[in-house]
Amino acid sequence: MTLNPWRLRLLSQLDALGTVRAVAQAANLSASSVSQQLAVLESETRTQLIERTGRRVRLTSAGLILARRARSILDQMDAVEAELRGLGDEPSGQVRLGAFQSAIHALAVPAIARLDHPRLQVELVELEPHASMPALLAGEVDVIITTTDFVELPVPPDIDVVPLAEDPIVLLSPPGRPKTDLAACADELWAFDVPGSYMANLATRLCRQAGFEPRVVARFSNYVLTLKHVEAGLAVAVLPALAVDARFDVVTKELPVTRRITAAVRRDSRAAITAVLDALHTPRG
Repeated sequence: MTLNPWRLRLLSQLDALGTVRAVAQAANLSASSVSQQLAVLESETRTQLIERTGRRVRLTSAGLILARRARSILDQMDAVEAELRGLGDEPSGQVRLGAFQSAIHALAVPAIARLDHPRLQVELVELEPHASMPALLAGEVDVIITTTDFVELPVPPDIDVVPLAEDPIVLLSPPGRPKTDLAACADELWAFDVPGSYMANLATRLCRQAGFEPRVVARFSNYVLTLKHVEAGLAVAVLPALAVDARFDVVTKELPVTRRITAAVRRDSRAAITAVLDALHTPRG
């Protein structure tokens, strides 16, 4: 039996992404091409890997085992190729680093600047916490800066998580109208992150725990726009402390909520990925 690494990657992506269409988009293929390649993989393994349930497909028990073992196999192959290219003496190649918005300039950019490996290139991608773990599992990124707090996704056993920092959650209010707690904001207008994002879900949960449903009048995927909106007196907001830029005239009140910021990588990562992880874990000066 000879297993094709490309087909194994497609199977692994199906496990991570859930649908043939999502795999096709990630691999820049048509859905029919993905289905054909997975059928070839079944023929190669002489095992049923996929079963249909209506118009959808799901992995069989054998398919799940092969998909999750495939991630480890593919990571080892990537590591071997990188070592051969660099002769094992210097981290080299490209590492894709995914980070959420407020961590990009606070954590990711300083870490990249600390790297002292001329043959190592880091591609930085903005990814919300709810999207970063699936991207890591699918092989779309190599390292993620994320938070496991308030994200209803279990950490898979083949993922290593490294603590990086703790970041308080703060309430923002306009100058001249400071708010001391969430309960005092029940009648205020709110600026939120986009629907389904980590901060939008967290802010909704915190407001409901304080006993009210927030009246959302603005949604921004950019924290600078949120800060401008609050500064102008048009809304209040909840943001992580890392996202608060001192150039904006807003009042901050730390809430009794702290998110734990972590980095995550697949196990058995190659030297270049380890170098990026080490730079992230280095205390900031």
